[in-house]
Amino acid sequence: MVVHQHRQRRERAGEAVLALGMAVTVAAMSGCGGADTGDDRPAADPAVIVRGAADQLARTGSARARTAMDMATGGTRVTIRGEGGVDFKNRMGQLLVMLPADAAGKDEHRPITELLVPGALYMKNRGAGVPADKWVRVDTTTLADGNLVTGGATDPLVAAELLRGAQDVTYVGETEVAGTKVRHYRGTTDIGQAAKRASPAVKGALEAAAKGFSKDTVPFDAYFDQEGRLRKVRHRFTYVNNGVIDVSSTTLLYGFGTPVTVVLPASGDIYAGKIAE
Repeated sequence: MVVHQHRQRRERAGEAVLALGMAVTVAAMSGCGGADTGDDRPAADPAVIVRGAADQLARTGSARARTAMDMATGGTRVTIRGEGGVDFKNRMGQLLVMLPADAAGKDEHRPITELLVPGALYMKNRGAGVPADKWVRVDTTTLADGNLVTGGATDPLVAAELLRGAQDVTYVGETEVAGTKVRHYRGTTDIGQAAKRASPAVKGALEAAAKGFSKDTVPFDAYFDQEGRLRKVRHRFTYVNNGVIDVSSTTLLYGFGTPVTVVLPASGDIYAGKIAE
């Protein structure tokens, strides 16, 4: 996982960091401003609108993205933030993930570059014994969480596809996200149902997540602009790893149409050695 565990050396500071293949963090980016009013209720079925988020983003093409993931366990909270771009049409993206500072306020790790492609996650500056000039490749279909939390940032494409399993959706009202008027929807999504309806690019990862999470349903809050594009989504996961870990993952989308270029590393640049825990 993006954040390998430094649990032993950070316990005295009351902080936790995650390890490859273990659950990471969480955070709700509170980018909403303005109170929900409940007025101007859209005529369309809220569940239909939410389930169509991924398809609408694919039609839009690409966008800039900010992510926040906050993990809370045993009275400890860790937050990881990311920023980059996603090509929803070609199903790939790139994020720069910033790990939290240590107890003294110093950075423990350089930002991690993540490449997101169907079925795989590439990470550079992974640490944990990986040379600085090498990449780590992880098959997301083999991860217990399908990379919904492992990478320290939920892949924005997967975050949208997860909404295909939306159920019990209610329209909350109008508000603003980053200065844009949006409509706020709330409900739960079923990971298994989302996997059945997912596009081929993320089906394997969601199928893995459907088996790996302790709960099939995931509460969410989703915000759509007047063009029907997903602007912000927050999922709240429950992950079991030596105890219950509550994870809140938020994705903010903006700058629609911004070109996104993803260049995968050459095979010789991918680390094949052992990764320290």
